[in-house]
Amino acid sequence: MNLNFNLPKNKYFIINKLSENGYKAYIVGGCVRDLIMNITPHDWDICTNALPDEIINIFKDFRTVLSGIKHGTVGIIIENALYEVTTFRSETGYSDNRHPDCVRFEKDIQSDLSRRDFTINSIAYNHKDGLIDLYNGYDDIQHKIIKAVGNPDTRFSEDALRILRALRFSSVLCFEIESSTAESIHRNKDLLKNIACERIWSEFTKLLSGKNAHTVIEKYCDVIGVFIPELYAEKNFQQHNPHHCYNVLHHTLSALSFTENNIYLRIAVLFHDIAKPCTFTKDENNIGHFYGHAAKGSQITLDILQRLKADSKTQNLVSELVRHHDRIIEPSEKAVKRAVYKTGSHNMFELLLKLKECDVKAQSPEYISERLEKIYKIRKIYDNIKNKNTLMTSVKDLKINGNDLISMGVPQGKNIGIILNTLLEMVLDNSLENNRDTLKNAAYKIISSLL
Repeated sequence: MNLNFNLPKNKYFIINKLSENGYKAYIVGGCVRDLIMNITPHDWDICTNALPDEIINIFKDFRTVLSGIKHGTVGIIIENALYEVTTFRSETGYSDNRHPDCVRFEKDIQSDLSRRDFTINSIAYNHKDGLIDLYNGYDDIQHKIIKAVGNPDTRFSEDALRILRALRFSSVLCFEIESSTAESIHRNKDLLKNIACERIWSEFTKLLSGKNAHTVIEKYCDVIGVFIPELYAEKNFQQHNPHHCYNVLHHTLSALSFTENNIYLRIAVLFHDIAKPCTFTKDENNIGHFYGHAAKGSQITLDILQRLKADSKTQNLVSELVRHHDRIIEPSEKAVKRAVYKTGSHNMFELLLKLKECDVKAQSPEYISERLEKIYKIRKIYDNIKNKNTLMTSVKDLKINGNDLISMGVPQGKNIGIILNTLLEMVLDNSLENNRDTLKNAAYKIISSLL
């Protein structure tokens, strides 16, 4: 197929130089897919029938990086940027369901394309030959279809992470997974147990960032359940509560559909009701309740994130958002000040309001308008207080500190903390201004009662 893409000059230079020396060279994979979709590629892969030693010789006037040479990849430094060129290859034997046991260099592009995961990623291109599209990837891109190259069971047994890659592409690109590929994903989902947690978490967070994440997770909840069984437990779990018109999973994914693309917020929304199945009770009127599900959910969330080797920032931030998501906040200056203090930071409180908004939008319709209005009032109050710079997140925000108290005659010890925390409570209750002179006067009164 004759399409003409404008390649960045250094990519074009590499392909042209290999061609001038008698070799075939192409850009291949995701970058070609992105160009077809009019998306600027982030990653560029170049493949060639030149062997690694031949690539090194052709680019002998450039610095090369050889860390990937055993897999046929030579890095070339041009204008302080790294460009990787890989020899056509075929692969055999995948005993760990992730990496090939044997890599063999090939002379034709057909062998290289046949080993790739999906048709949309199995397209090569150069200016002379145009598109090399042996598996109709171009048509699948046009029809927004994700389809395995060849036998999907074979592709997924070779590299089980491809199962999550398919879901990620469906989420991010808003493509539909072709039926035989989808059936194979469900059939082979347990192969994910052989994949390192770090790799699973990396793919899953990319999936979660996609516009179509809520739909994909619902369709493939059994697949996600292989590594997050707690989420699968939400499937079809009825809430038996007039405030909720959906089961727990449907509510969660509906809330996710309203969530902006902030990964911490998206993870928190996904896990905010994770403890509902294990905290469910019914009262004498057959109404369902989930007492303590926020606190329990915070611990379950932390367990999940630790199990999947998420970074410590994600663990701390998300588990705390889940802990506070059900916190009742009245639309008053006093209540908002205290809520900011309890959540611990401005960023946390702002994310919490966004989480609450997504949560409300996925509840029974008759309650949505009133509850959203309350959140909007809280946000307005918060913005006004923030603009006045009077929000408090710890005793460190007080205009006096422990050294001031010592200079006022308080000996070092626990009384310092008692006095500062008492002053903080008074400021949070709006009974005292966070003003140095005012705080000192109040501190003297407290000191006289303690000492």
